[in-house]
Amino acid sequence: MTIEINVLGSPGRDNALWLKVDSGQRVSRLLFDCGYGCVDELTPGEVARTDGLFFSHFHMDHVGGFDSFFRCNFNRPEGVVSVWGPPGTTEILHHRFRGYWWNLIDGSPGEWIVRDVHDNEVTASRFVASDGFERREPLPDERADGPLVANDDYTIEAIRLDHGGPSLGYVVRECERVNVDTGRLKDLGLRPGPWLQALKSEAGDDAIEIDGVTQSLSKLREALLVVTPGQSVAYLTDFKLDEKEQARLAEWLSPCGTLVCEAQYRHEDVALAEKNHHTTVLLVAALAAAAGVDRLVLQHLSDRYSPEEWKAMLVEAREGFPATSFPPEWGMD
Repeated sequence: MTIEINVLGSPGRDNALWLKVDSGQRVSRLLFDCGYGCVDELTPGEVARTDGLFFSHFHMDHVGGFDSFFRCNFNRPEGVVSVWGPPGTTEILHHRFRGYWWNLIDGSPGEWIVRDVHDNEVTASRFVASDGFERREPLPDERADGPLVANDDYTIEAIRLDHGGPSLGYVVRECERVNVDTGRLKDLGLRPGPWLQALKSEAGDDAIEIDGVTQSLSKLREALLVVTPGQSVAYLTDFKLDEKEQARLAEWLSPCGTLVCEAQYRHEDVALAEKNHHTTVLLVAALAAAAGVDRLVLQHLSDRYSPEEWKAMLVEAREGFPATSFPPEWGMD
């Protein structure tokens, strides 16, 4: 299993995060925010296979590219288009859905489930293309004390951030990988076969017959199975970061492999960052260190700075957390 990371958009412009989770059996595509021009970097086919769109908040620079996403997906013939965001997401997107003339839509496919993530619950609504997205059908509320998404391949969790109002941060974690140690298998004189599926399953009897010999599955699991954690990626953007918030977020993030985070301000402009409910590169680096992440990827750079100053910001961040970089596709390291 692997997670492929791609920061969409250029430095100083709108950005979004595109993830592909490859389990070996299937590939899931996840989009975090939808800034202007960002999805244009993907093929229409990729956009149309997006498994989930996750908004941090609805300032223009995080939703300006939604029309392009909507055009690829409004009448998706197979599967539901799923969207998550902070409180108010459903109301905002309903207006976006209705901002077109739908006189030729009768009988078209297309189903959308939009969810608002509150502190104590997740509210959900269903929209369909066949009625021009006119009706909003409320669905049963969902619990907010666990992952937003949980399947055999990965989980997605959200946390509320302070951007002068609610913004959401997200973390994607691959499920643990369970593999058979082929060297130990050989040492035990056992041949691979269909029985390995029973080895990985918790269901059924403990005894199993292999090549005419009755074996204990529990003992074989202990001897043969190797469990390793999957990869993990967090996305945090547009939030105020003080000492108390750093402690809360560090605990929530740990453990995490890659943190993709905003880099709006140099630390010399910390007063301006606080005023606008943003953070600085030094504060972000301190968060990465406190959370014990493997690497920090800076994005969402402010165009108030020059390219030379952006590079200086990277130097600042590396003073606090050496494993910091810009997205490799930017070619700025």
